[in-house]
Amino acid sequence: MGDPMRIRAASSGDTTEVKILMRHDMETGQRKDASGKVIPPHHITSVVATHNGKIVLDASFGPAVSKDPFLSFKFKGGAKGDKVTVTWKDNKGDSRTDEATIS
Repeated sequence: MGDPMRIRAASSGDTTEVKILMRHDMETGQRKDASGKVIPPHHITSVVATHNGKIVLDASFGPAVSKDPFLSFKFKGGAKGDKVTVTWKDNKGDSRTDEATIS
């Protein structure tokens, strides 16, 4: 399991903006270590965000995404005090779920 995500969610009018910083090394499987051995791939494959049990984002990632990916998106709805839950899963079966309160 990775380090906690940093999630910020803010409501403005009828739109909620969510910003997420995910801590993950995102290895592509193409780099080599100091001894010349290939570092095996280890990257996030899916990210799902929900608000009140409804999916507001469902994204697929691949090995081309940078280390510690940053993601920002908006959705309609969401009131101050509501929770937004974000879950990522990687190609080795690890996952992480964190939540933030909309401000």
